[in-house]
Amino acid sequence: MDEARARDVLAAAGVLPGPARQARLLALGENAVFAAGDLVVKVGRDAELLGRARRELDIAGWLAEAGVPAVRAAEPKPLLVQEHPVTVWHRLPDPVRPAEPRDLAGLLRLVHALPSPSFELPPRELLSGVERWLRLAGDAIDPADAAYLRERRDGFAAAAAALTPHLPPGPIHGDALPRNVHIGPDGPVLVDLETFSADLREHDLVVMALSRDRYGLPGEAYDSFTEAYGWDVREWEGCAVLRGARETASCAWVAQHAPSNPKALAEFRRRVASLRDGDETVRWYPF
Repeated sequence: MDEARARDVLAAAGVLPGPARQARLLALGENAVFAAGDLVVKVGRDAELLGRARRELDIAGWLAEAGVPAVRAAEPKPLLVQEHPVTVWHRLPDPVRPAEPRDLAGLLRLVHALPSPSFELPPRELLSGVERWLRLAGDAIDPADAAYLRERRDGFAAAAAALTPHLPPGPIHGDALPRNVHIGPDGPVLVDLETFSADLREHDLVVMALSRDRYGLPGEAYDSFTEAYGWDVREWEGCAVLRGARETASCAWVAQHAPSNPKALAEFRRRVASLRDGDETVRWYPF
Protein backbone atom coordinates (compact mmCIF):
# COMPACT_ATOMS: atom_id res chain seq x y z
CA MET A 1 0.00 0.00 0.00
CA ASP A 2 1.49 3.31 -1.09
CA GLU A 3 0.56 6.78 0.08
CA ALA A 4 -1.78 7.45 -2.83
CA ARG A 5 -3.78 4.29 -2.14
CA ALA A 6 -3.92 5.07 1.57
CA ARG A 7 -5.24 8.58 0.85
CA ASP A 8 -7.93 7.14 -1.40
CA VAL A 9 -9.07 4.89 1.45
CA LEU A 10 -8.87 7.79 3.89
CA ALA A 11 -11.10 9.90 1.64
CA ALA A 12 -13.60 7.06 1.24
CA ALA A 13 -13.75 6.56 5.00
CA GLY A 14 -15.06 10.08 5.50
CA VAL A 15 -13.80 10.34 9.08
CA LEU A 16 -11.88 13.61 8.80
CA PRO A 17 -13.40 17.08 9.08
CA GLY A 18 -11.51 18.24 5.96
CA PRO A 19 -10.21 16.83 2.66
CA ALA A 20 -8.03 13.72 2.89
CA ARG A 21 -5.46 15.30 0.60
CA GLN A 22 -4.71 17.89 3.30
CA ALA A 23 -4.03 15.32 6.03
CA ARG A 24 -0.39 15.01 7.06
CA LEU A 25 1.25 11.61 6.61
CA LEU A 26 3.04 10.65 9.84
CA ALA A 27 4.14 7.10 9.01
CA LEU A 28 3.86 4.53 6.23
CA GLY A 29 4.38 0.86 7.05
CA GLU A 30 1.87 -1.84 7.92
CA ASN A 31 -0.34 1.15 8.64
CA ALA A 32 -0.48 4.52 6.96
CA VAL A 33 -0.91 7.05 9.76
CA PHE A 34 -2.43 10.45 8.98
CA ALA A 35 -3.07 13.48 11.18
CA ALA A 36 -5.61 16.23 10.64
CA GLY A 37 -7.00 18.65 13.21
CA ASP A 38 -7.38 16.86 16.52
CA LEU A 39 -7.59 13.37 14.97
CA VAL A 40 -5.15 10.67 13.86
CA VAL A 41 -6.32 7.99 11.43
CA LYS A 42 -4.60 4.65 10.81
CA VAL A 43 -5.22 2.86 7.52
CA GLY A 44 -4.18 -0.79 7.65
CA ARG A 45 -2.30 -2.47 4.82
CA ASP A 46 -4.99 -5.09 4.13
CA ALA A 47 -8.06 -6.78 5.55
CA GLU A 48 -5.96 -9.34 7.43
CA LEU A 49 -5.11 -6.59 9.93
CA LEU A 50 -8.78 -6.02 10.84
CA GLY A 51 -8.62 -8.34 13.85
CA ARG A 52 -5.52 -6.63 15.16
CA ALA A 53 -7.10 -3.21 14.66
CA ARG A 54 -10.19 -4.33 16.58
CA ARG A 55 -8.05 -5.63 19.43
CA GLU A 56 -6.01 -2.43 19.57
CA LEU A 57 -9.21 -0.42 20.02
CA ASP A 58 -10.38 -2.83 22.72
CA ILE A 59 -7.04 -2.37 24.49
CA ALA A 60 -7.34 1.41 24.28
CA GLY A 61 -10.79 1.28 25.87
CA TRP A 62 -9.61 -1.07 28.59
CA LEU A 63 -6.63 1.16 29.45
CA ALA A 64 -8.89 4.21 29.54
CA GLU A 65 -11.23 2.48 32.01
CA ALA A 66 -8.22 1.48 34.14
CA GLY A 67 -6.88 5.05 34.16
CA VAL A 68 -3.60 4.18 32.44
CA PRO A 69 -2.29 7.18 30.44
CA ALA A 70 -2.41 5.91 26.86
CA VAL A 71 -3.51 7.02 23.43
CA ARG A 72 -7.33 7.18 23.29
CA ALA A 73 -9.60 6.01 20.50
CA ALA A 74 -12.00 8.53 18.97
CA GLU A 75 -14.18 5.74 17.58
CA PRO A 76 -14.60 2.44 19.48
CA LYS A 77 -14.80 0.15 16.43
CA PRO A 78 -12.73 -0.12 13.25
CA LEU A 79 -14.13 0.51 9.80
CA LEU A 80 -13.40 -1.74 6.84
CA VAL A 81 -13.05 0.55 3.83
CA GLN A 82 -12.18 -0.95 0.44
CA GLU A 83 -10.67 -3.97 2.26
CA HIS A 84 -8.53 -1.78 4.54
CA PRO A 85 -9.14 -1.46 8.30
CA VAL A 86 -9.44 2.16 9.43
CA THR A 87 -9.20 3.32 13.06
CA VAL A 88 -9.65 6.83 14.42
CA TRP A 89 -7.75 8.24 17.39
CA HIS A 90 -7.52 11.43 19.40
CA ARG A 91 -4.39 13.32 18.42
CA LEU A 92 -1.87 13.84 21.19
CA PRO A 93 -0.49 17.33 21.87
CA ASP A 94 3.04 18.07 20.72
CA PRO A 95 5.67 16.45 22.94
CA VAL A 96 7.34 18.66 25.52
CA ARG A 97 10.53 16.57 25.57
CA PRO A 98 11.83 13.16 24.44
CA ALA A 99 10.77 10.16 26.49
CA GLU A 100 13.37 8.62 28.80
CA PRO A 101 13.68 5.09 30.19
CA ARG A 102 12.32 6.12 33.58
CA ASP A 103 9.16 7.44 31.90
CA LEU A 104 8.63 4.03 30.33
CA ALA A 105 9.21 2.29 33.66
CA GLY A 106 6.45 4.24 35.38
CA LEU A 107 3.94 3.27 32.69
CA LEU A 108 5.03 -0.37 32.78
CA ARG A 109 4.41 -0.46 36.53
CA LEU A 110 0.82 0.60 35.88
CA VAL A 111 0.32 -1.92 33.07
CA HIS A 112 1.91 -4.76 35.03
CA ALA A 113 -0.42 -4.09 37.97
CA LEU A 114 -3.51 -4.65 35.82
CA PRO A 115 -5.57 -7.85 35.87
CA SER A 116 -6.39 -9.45 32.53
CA PRO A 117 -9.09 -7.70 30.51
CA SER A 118 -12.46 -9.24 29.69
CA PHE A 119 -11.26 -10.01 26.14
CA GLU A 120 -8.44 -12.35 25.25
CA LEU A 121 -4.91 -11.07 24.72
CA PRO A 122 -2.57 -13.21 22.60
CA PRO A 123 0.73 -14.53 23.94
CA ARG A 124 3.88 -12.63 23.04
CA GLU A 125 5.00 -14.49 19.93
CA LEU A 126 8.54 -13.15 19.99
CA LEU A 127 9.96 -15.74 17.60
CA SER A 128 6.99 -16.21 15.28
CA GLY A 129 8.37 -13.96 12.54
CA VAL A 130 11.79 -15.59 12.27
CA GLU A 131 10.89 -18.02 9.48
CA ARG A 132 9.16 -15.37 7.36
CA TRP A 133 12.07 -12.92 7.74
CA LEU A 134 14.64 -15.55 6.81
CA ARG A 135 12.62 -16.52 3.74
CA LEU A 136 12.50 -12.87 2.68
CA ALA A 137 16.27 -12.72 3.09
CA GLY A 138 16.63 -15.60 0.64
CA ASP A 139 20.03 -16.06 -0.98
CA ALA A 140 21.31 -12.72 0.31
CA ILE A 141 22.42 -14.36 3.53
CA ASP A 142 24.60 -17.42 4.11
CA PRO A 143 22.39 -20.55 4.37
CA ALA A 144 24.51 -21.62 7.35
CA ASP A 145 23.54 -18.43 9.18
CA ALA A 146 19.86 -19.02 8.44
CA ALA A 147 20.14 -22.57 9.74
CA TYR A 148 21.93 -21.32 12.84
CA LEU A 149 19.15 -18.84 13.60
CA ARG A 150 16.47 -21.48 13.08
CA GLU A 151 18.27 -23.74 15.53
CA ARG A 152 18.53 -20.89 18.05
CA ARG A 153 14.85 -20.09 17.57
CA ASP A 154 13.80 -23.66 18.35
CA GLY A 155 16.09 -23.88 21.36
CA PHE A 156 15.02 -20.60 22.90
CA ALA A 157 11.33 -21.27 22.22
CA ALA A 158 11.58 -24.49 24.23
CA ALA A 159 13.63 -22.85 26.97
CA ALA A 160 11.23 -19.90 27.28
CA ALA A 161 8.26 -22.23 27.64
CA ALA A 162 9.97 -23.86 30.63
CA LEU A 163 10.81 -20.64 32.52
CA THR A 164 9.67 -19.96 36.07
CA PRO A 165 8.81 -16.24 36.19
CA HIS A 166 9.72 -13.89 39.02
CA LEU A 167 6.73 -11.64 38.35
CA PRO A 168 3.13 -12.82 38.02
CA PRO A 169 2.30 -13.27 34.31
CA GLY A 170 -0.35 -11.02 32.77
CA PRO A 171 -0.82 -8.08 30.40
CA ILE A 172 2.35 -6.61 28.87
CA HIS A 173 3.01 -3.90 26.30
CA GLY A 174 5.14 -6.19 24.14
CA ASP A 175 7.42 -3.54 22.60
CA ALA A 176 8.51 -1.65 25.69
CA LEU A 177 10.84 1.05 24.43
CA PRO A 178 10.92 4.81 25.11
CA ARG A 179 9.97 5.43 21.47
CA ASN A 180 6.51 4.12 22.40
CA VAL A 181 6.06 6.75 25.09
CA HIS A 182 4.85 10.29 24.33
CA ILE A 183 5.62 13.05 26.81
CA GLY A 184 2.79 15.55 26.67
CA PRO A 185 2.05 18.51 28.94
CA ASP A 186 0.33 16.18 31.41
CA GLY A 187 3.14 13.62 31.50
CA PRO A 188 4.03 10.27 29.87
CA VAL A 189 1.46 8.56 27.64
CA LEU A 190 1.74 5.02 26.26
CA VAL A 191 1.36 4.65 22.49
CA ASP A 192 1.52 1.82 19.93
CA LEU A 193 -0.85 -0.64 21.58
CA GLU A 194 -0.77 -3.24 18.80
CA THR A 195 1.76 -5.46 20.56
CA PHE A 196 -0.13 -5.81 23.86
CA SER A 197 -0.04 -9.44 24.96
CA ALA A 198 -0.60 -11.71 27.94
CA ASP A 199 2.68 -13.34 28.89
CA LEU A 200 5.66 -13.09 31.21
CA ARG A 201 5.99 -9.52 32.49
CA GLU A 202 9.74 -10.01 32.18
CA HIS A 203 9.39 -9.70 28.39
CA ASP A 204 8.81 -5.96 28.83
CA LEU A 205 11.88 -5.55 31.01
CA VAL A 206 14.37 -7.56 28.98
CA VAL A 207 13.96 -5.07 26.12
CA MET A 208 15.69 -2.34 28.09
CA ALA A 209 18.35 -4.69 29.44
CA LEU A 210 19.21 -5.57 25.85
CA SER A 211 19.22 -1.87 24.94
CA ARG A 212 21.88 -1.38 27.59
CA ASP A 213 23.98 -4.36 26.56
CA ARG A 214 23.70 -4.17 22.76
CA TYR A 215 22.43 -0.78 21.62
CA GLY A 216 24.45 1.68 23.63
CA LEU A 217 21.93 2.77 26.26
CA PRO A 218 24.05 4.45 28.96
CA GLY A 219 24.30 2.60 32.24
CA GLU A 220 22.86 5.51 34.21
CA ALA A 221 19.80 5.61 31.95
CA TYR A 222 19.24 1.89 32.51
CA ASP A 223 19.69 2.36 36.25
CA SER A 224 17.02 5.08 36.20
CA PHE A 225 14.70 2.57 34.50
CA THR A 226 15.23 -0.16 37.10
CA GLU A 227 14.93 2.31 39.97
CA ALA A 228 11.63 3.64 38.64
CA TYR A 229 10.29 0.15 38.02
CA GLY A 230 11.58 -1.25 41.29
CA TRP A 231 13.42 -4.34 40.02
CA ASP A 232 16.25 -5.27 37.65
CA VAL A 233 15.31 -8.19 35.41
CA ARG A 234 18.99 -9.12 35.11
CA GLU A 235 18.73 -10.51 38.64
CA TRP A 236 16.36 -13.19 37.31
CA GLU A 237 17.90 -16.45 36.15
CA GLY A 238 15.58 -16.55 33.12
CA CYS A 239 16.81 -13.23 31.76
CA ALA A 240 19.40 -14.82 29.48
CA VAL A 241 16.73 -16.97 27.85
CA LEU A 242 14.40 -14.11 26.96
CA ARG A 243 17.36 -11.99 25.94
CA GLY A 244 18.60 -14.76 23.64
CA ALA A 245 15.17 -15.14 22.09
CA ARG A 246 14.93 -11.41 21.42
CA GLU A 247 18.44 -11.31 19.94
CA THR A 248 17.53 -14.18 17.63
CA ALA A 249 14.39 -12.40 16.45
CA SER A 250 16.29 -9.13 15.99
CA CYS A 251 18.89 -10.81 13.79
CA ALA A 252 16.24 -12.40 11.58
CA TRP A 253 14.33 -9.12 11.33
CA VAL A 254 17.39 -7.35 9.92
CA ALA A 255 17.99 -10.23 7.51
CA GLN A 256 14.79 -9.49 5.57
CA HIS A 257 16.29 -6.16 4.44
CA ALA A 258 19.58 -7.71 3.28
CA PRO A 259 18.59 -8.35 -0.37
CA SER A 260 18.17 -4.64 -1.10
CA ASN A 261 20.35 -2.91 1.46
CA PRO A 262 24.11 -3.55 1.89
CA LYS A 263 24.08 -1.84 5.30
CA ALA A 264 21.44 -4.29 6.51
CA LEU A 265 23.53 -7.21 5.29
CA ALA A 266 26.59 -5.87 7.13
CA GLU A 267 24.58 -5.38 10.32
CA PHE A 268 23.11 -8.88 10.00
CA ARG A 269 26.58 -10.39 9.66
CA ARG A 270 27.83 -8.40 12.67
CA ARG A 271 24.96 -9.64 14.80
CA VAL A 272 25.21 -13.29 13.79
CA ALA A 273 28.98 -13.32 14.30
CA SER A 274 28.61 -11.93 17.81
CA LEU A 275 26.03 -14.62 18.64
CA ARG A 276 28.22 -17.38 17.23
CA ASP A 277 31.19 -16.06 19.24
CA GLY A 278 29.11 -15.70 22.40
CA ASP A 279 30.34 -12.11 22.67
CA GLU A 280 27.67 -10.10 24.50
CA THR A 281 29.73 -6.89 24.31
CA VAL A 282 29.55 -6.39 20.53
CA ARG A 283 27.55 -3.23 19.79
CA TRP A 284 24.51 -3.60 17.57
CA TYR A 285 23.02 -0.69 15.67
CA PRO A 286 19.31 0.00 15.23
CA PHE A 287 18.07 -0.49 11.69
